[in-house]
Amino acid sequence: MLMRRYTYFIFALLFIFILSSCAPTKLSSGNVQKVGLLVSDTIDDQVWGTKGYKGLLRIQAKFDAEVFYREGVNSKAATAQAVKQFHQKGVHLIFGHGSEYGEYFDDIADRYPNIHFVFFNGEAKKKNVTSFNFSGHAMGFFGGMVAGHMTKTNKIGVIAAFEWQPEVDGFFEGVLYENGNAHVDVQYVQRWDDVDTAMAIAERMIAEGVDVIYPAGDKFSVPVIEKMKEHGLYAIGYVTDQADLGERTVLTSTVQHVDALYELVAKKFIDGKLTSGTTYVDFQDGVVELGTFSPLVDKLFRQKITKAIERYKATGKLPNE
Repeated sequence: MLMRRYTYFIFALLFIFILSSCAPTKLSSGNVQKVGLLVSDTIDDQVWGTKGYKGLLRIQAKFDAEVFYREGVNSKAATAQAVKQFHQKGVHLIFGHGSEYGEYFDDIADRYPNIHFVFFNGEAKKKNVTSFNFSGHAMGFFGGMVAGHMTKTNKIGVIAAFEWQPEVDGFFEGVLYENGNAHVDVQYVQRWDDVDTAMAIAERMIAEGVDVIYPAGDKFSVPVIEKMKEHGLYAIGYVTDQADLGERTVLTSTVQHVDALYELVAKKFIDGKLTSGTTYVDFQDGVVELGTFSPLVDKLFRQKITKAIERYKATGKLPNE
């Protein structure tokens, strides 16, 4: 009888062990454990993709997390395969570094209820998916003010990827607020990485007398700025602080601190405060700002725009409101 009870006890322990080994791992406070990143192109573009990778490294350093990433994940099939691999590694938090991942995650999120999916600049639909949207309108507005103030020809160009980019409308409004005599030529290339088309547009704009260009696209912002530098003209940097490309060329930059947002998201996840749905972030959240000013931008104007930004942070009102 004693032997039979002992046997039952052993079986019970084995059963509990099996259940616990199959159960999803719970996060302990202060440890995000395993995090995955999907990038549609590359982490070496020095703009958007690089920002995402730096964000992943911030999570690794801050929370002692094990991190994984996949480049060139640019379809539903590729996303499904990468997520499957991450799931097998025990990843519970996956970043899709772009708006396209909204559609991809929507297709597979129900299969992985123990994974929280995060992407950017879209609309989240599933209960374990969150979209963080950079409110680019104000960012563009203040960049436009700088361009409007500094142009000598009153001809300013915008080379953007898509019509839906809120920073483009903001930039246009900011230019005209600061300089009612300026003309703004806005052109779209319909892709983030179409460098050839962007450069052809830049060449045409320069030939037409444009002396400030805002290249609002990941892959082509750097080559367009370099082209403006060759001609002794001006640019407004995009996503990263691009002052290092030439302090007498880059008047300022519209900066999105994507890497800081990654850390913020991970902290929310650890604390159980990462909610599903669509969230907007802006200057007030410390993840959007203007970058380094060129020494060519006069001190009085810098003070003016700094005051305007502080007012916007406090009230949510732009100078034209």
